[in-house]
This record gives sequence, C-alpha cells and structure tokens, in this order.
Amino acid sequence: MKQLLHLQREFFNTQQTKHVGYRKEHLKKLKLEIEKNEDLICDAIYADFKKPRFETILSETQFVLAELKTAINKIDRWAAPKKVSSTWANWPSSDYVYKEPYGTVLIIAPWNYPFQLVFAPLIGALAAGNTAVVKPSEHTPNTSKIIIKIIESVFSKEYVAVVEGDSTVSQQLLAERWDYIFFTGSTRVGQIVYESAAKHLTPVTLELGGKNPTIVDETANLKVTADRIAWGKFLNAGQTCIATDYIIAHQNIKEELIEQLKKAIIRFYGDTIETSKDFSRTVNKGHYEGLKKMLEGEEILFGGNTNDEDNYISPTLVNEPKRDSELMKGEIFGPILPILSYTTEDEIDNLISNYGKPLATYIFSNNKKFQDKIIANYSFGGGAINDTVIHIANKKLPFGGVGASGIGAYHGKMSFAIFSHAKAMLKKGTWLDIPLRYPPYTLPLKYAKKLKNLF
Repeated sequence: MKQLLHLQREFFNTQQTKHVGYRKEHLKKLKLEIEKNEDLICDAIYADFKKPRFETILSETQFVLAELKTAINKIDRWAAPKKVSSTWANWPSSDYVYKEPYGTVLIIAPWNYPFQLVFAPLIGALAAGNTAVVKPSEHTPNTSKIIIKIIESVFSKEYVAVVEGDSTVSQQLLAERWDYIFFTGSTRVGQIVYESAAKHLTPVTLELGGKNPTIVDETANLKVTADRIAWGKFLNAGQTCIATDYIIAHQNIKEELIEQLKKAIIRFYGDTIETSKDFSRTVNKGHYEGLKKMLEGEEILFGGNTNDEDNYISPTLVNEPKRDSELMKGEIFGPILPILSYTTEDEIDNLISNYGKPLATYIFSNNKKFQDKIIANYSFGGGAINDTVIHIANKKLPFGGVGASGIGAYHGKMSFAIFSHAKAMLKKGTWLDIPLRYPPYTLPLKYAKKLKNLF
C-alpha cells in the first residue's frame, strides 16, 4: 500500500492530471468501458445478492453513466478559474477562484450499491484532477471483479487502483496519509474513518445513514402513498441508505394505509414473493441473521417469511414496535417496515427527536402548512414530499447527510467541488500604490473605523 501510494503521488506530481483534456479523455474511456460491460455488471451484482436487472440498470449503471455524461460535458466550465468581484480595498486588482485537485484520494465503498458507490465518487475525484485508490466491499466479490476489470482496462495503477480485502485492509489503508478520503457506509465505521483521518488532518466526505422517518398525515392520497413508500422501501430489499426506516402515520388513516401497503407489495412482487425476479436478497448471512433477530417478539402485520439457505426475508410490516426494541434502536437496512401512529404533532416530535439527524425524511401530505412545518422544524440530509428516494436522481440537488448521517454532499457539480480545493488568487496592478496601509500609520482612527466600507 505504501508503494502504491508512493506511485500515485509521483504520478500526481507530474501534473498530467491537472490538464482538463487528460481527465476528459479518461472519463470518456471509462464511459465506453461501462457501456460495453453493462450486462456483465448486471450479472455480477445478481450473483452477489440477486438484485433484479432492472434495479441494477436503474440505480447502478445508468446512474453512473449519467454522472459521467454530466462530468464530460461540464468539466471545462467547472475547472475554469472563476473571476469574482474585487473590493475597493484591493483596487486595482482582479480576483479569481482556482479549482485545484487535492492529490491522492481514497474511496471506500459499501456493498449495498456496490457499483454505483464506487464510481459516482470516483468520477468526481477524477474530474477534479486527483488520482485515486478504490476499496470496494468484500461482501460483493463478483462486483469487485468487474470493477477491477473496468478500471484496469482504462487506467494505469498510478492513476486509479483497486485494493480488495476485508476490514483489516481498510484499516491498513486508513493508516496512511491521504489527501482526501471519501467513505460510504455505517455511522459506526464512519466514526473510525473520521478518527483515522484526523490523525493526518485529512479532509473527508462521510456518506452514512440514519433512521429515516416517513410521515403520513390525514390528507395524503393513501394508494399513491403506499405505492411510493413500498417501492422506495423494498427497492434493493431495503438495503438503501435513504429508504424509509419507519412510518409515522396519523391514527385516523393508519389501518387504511396498512391495507394499501399490503396490496402494493402483492401487486409488485406477486403472492409468492420468494419466487419473484424483482426482489433482492440480503447481502450476507451475518446481516440476514441480524434482521431476523429484530423480528423476534414483534407483531407482524404482513410478511415475516424467511429462508436461511437464500438469505431471504420477505417484505415485512411490523405494528407499533416498542421504542427500545432492537427494531427501533438503529437503522434497519432491510425489508422490514415498522408502522407507528400519532394523533398530535408533539407525538411526531417525540418520535423523530429520539434518533438524531437522519439522512432522509419523507412527508406524505397535501397540507402545505404541515409540509413546511416539518421541513423547517427538523434537520435531515434531504428528502421529498409525496415520494421517497427519488430526490437522489436530480444531479442538481446535493446528496449528503448532516450530523451523524454524514459530512459533505456530492453528485453532479458538487462531486467536482468536494474533490477540489478552491484556491483564492488576487492579481494586483503595480501602476498605483496608495501608501495609506504602510507604517507609520497617519490615518486618524476615526477614519480607520470607517474602512469596513471598502471591504
């Protein structure tokens, strides 16, 4: 690892990656390679946890290709120095912001979107002019192989390299001094990454998670609400960091919402969900067993079926779990959906306030005053009104958490921005030099106190 890091630093110091044409050339090659291997990518992810082909194309390959298209088309504009207005205090001058790469970047990716969450940040890192070392998840070995194939087809290892391995390898990587670290994963591991980065004062982006609430009031269209919650929740078998973690439904519409959710699940996956080609599996045995344990002692309204041989847990609705239950202690990250009720807005506050700042919050309501109040009163990474998950699809919206759900945001232009240092530069003329600032200071203090108007 030390040798690899040394190679990348030497390559970065050649200044090649600072040429926008060089970056664009490699991003175009990467785009062609992903397009060429799209079927193999789908096969690999299916082999890892039976992710439906449509979901892989939607949320993995096409998502990444869209990011690439944007970066290729906009990189010249993003990378160009930006002129900003000067101040009278610096007159005569021209002031600019230059975007420069940090250097050598470490990207640690999770298993739930094993292709997208490697390449989406990598595109930003490369567009900004960095070199990169990528650590894919050990829990999706088939996807890791296709990631290696694609990256080695496009990049030399001193430009972009893949390092495989378990948490021990991650720890070894984190022990080195990087110029930037981008991590996607759990809050618990995010704390370890942040602590490691702090030893070298390395800047970080942490894309974590949280216990994401979905609030449904009396004015919501319940069929549409159920369809959109069920789709967003059971996409990727609930293994999505911005999926609904629990529902808070008004008591007056709770029972009808539950019935609509049951109908939606059957409509989506059929009566025998285990045989559906449109429903993923839990990624590994450890995560599967943890989810099964969460269901112990709970009132299951729908689903709850499991298959130990296939890490299968059906879409499951749970009624009013206790606040101190395993199900409600932390992020579920699986196809289990608790449904809680409220009658007053104070009860909503009591529930949401237990869990810190989530990565996402969703509001199903046709009451604008209620919508605005939830948005204003609670801090969360992002969200949607009358839908779930899809805010991630707009590259003009920043994607990231707040507090324990993450640090920093990316996608589209923001991906370029987080991997770039904004360097301020002032270009001063020499044909005029007002001596007022030089000692000995002769300007009366009463006038000095008015100089704020010049800044």
